[in-house]
Amino acid sequence: MRSLEQQLVQYAMYHRDNRNIKTHLIGVPLIVFAVIILTYIPLVEMSGLTITLTMLLVILAGGYYLILSPAIGLMMILLLTSGYMGAEAIYQSMSVHDLSSWFFYGMGGGLFVIGWIIQFIGHYFEGKKPAFVDDLIGLLIGPLFVLTEVLFKLGLLKGLESKIIEQAGAYRN
Repeated sequence: MRSLEQQLVQYAMYHRDNRNIKTHLIGVPLIVFAVIILTYIPLVEMSGLTITLTMLLVILAGGYYLILSPAIGLMMILLLTSGYMGAEAIYQSMSVHDLSSWFFYGMGGGLFVIGWIIQFIGHYFEGKKPAFVDDLIGLLIGPLFVLTEVLFKLGLLKGLESKIIEQAGAYRN
């Protein structure tokens, strides 16, 4: 299994244009939230707790992120869990107001499409195809990339940022 640095370097090779990175800061969270909504499918209820497909995906993705980096993995789990709680609140609110679930899942589908449109605009600026076209793991690394880019902008993880720039190249405008 590739390390956190290796995964981020590989992903960064497709993302050096600052305009592309900025579109990812918007598009990736929209897509992640959309996937959380679209996979909010109750599977089983145990002791009043409804287990959803989203919960299982958060556990699996979170476990992978923890293996790559305990600290960053924990941040990702907190972000994914916050997204889950937001989706659950929206779902419950719609149930209370007698809005059918098609509206909830339609919202997820709409966010998914908008997120990908934003992504493809960024890749137009980049002049490269998305990373997942060559390696599907890019779909899991995208959210991690966005988080680390935010951390870099906050002045954190400078050593990791330097290694990525050294191997993937400098940022471009």
